[in-house]
Amino acid sequence: MVNDIFRPTIEWIQNDWHSNPFRFGVELFAWAISIGCAITMALTVPNPPLLVLYPIWILGCAMYGWAAWTRKSFGMLANYLLLVTIDSVGLIRMLIQL
Repeated sequence: MVNDIFRPTIEWIQNDWHSNPFRFGVELFAWAISIGCAITMALTVPNPPLLVLYPIWILGCAMYGWAAWTRKSFGMLANYLLLVTIDSVGLIRMLIQL
């Protein structure tokens, strides 16, 4: 029964892998970056290491943006381009204030 519940999801993941293994790897790495940044933020508040996290987060968003481009997903592409832009401005402002 559990196997029947998860079979469509597992097949979907396998199909995604087979359609473009490189993109799958990029998305998996970007996901790991996102989770790593979130965990680091959660463990280090109220003083997270933003100077380290911001560039890593921006890289992950750019990777997701590339993946969205290859998927021809306008909504995801627009979202990640906007996040890269906003966070890049934030990083530049932070660096200027150092």
